[in-house]
Amino acid sequence: MERGRIEAGRAILVDEALGVEEEVWAGEDGADHSGWFCVRTNPFPCPAAGCKFVAGFMTAAHLILVWERRDDPNLLHHAQRAKEVGRNPRIEDYELSFGPSASYYAWEAAGGPVHGVRAR
Repeated sequence: MERGRIEAGRAILVDEALGVEEEVWAGEDGADHSGWFCVRTNPFPCPAAGCKFVAGFMTAAHLILVWERRDDPNLLHHAQRAKEVGRNPRIEDYELSFGPSASYYAWEAAGGPVHGVRAR
């Protein structure tokens, strides 16, 4: 088979950059969101293949998503979605001891990166 040529049932990787590991979004450096609001949920596993992380909050890339206001429409929307899939959401004051966090709007501005899912 000629290198780079695709035949029925066969393929050869010609661009090794496609095999490069993803870069996980790390959120905002040094941000302290104490006193902001987050959504605690029943524990659920990270959907990324082979990842053993279990979240107890609404997260993105293993960071707890936080909102500045308890009545933020996006916070309420995401809490409602969590309720619809049986995750028992509770809006709580975020505390640094919960783990690393990211502002929902910073996450959204970064393109909504999710661990284990390649950017489009």
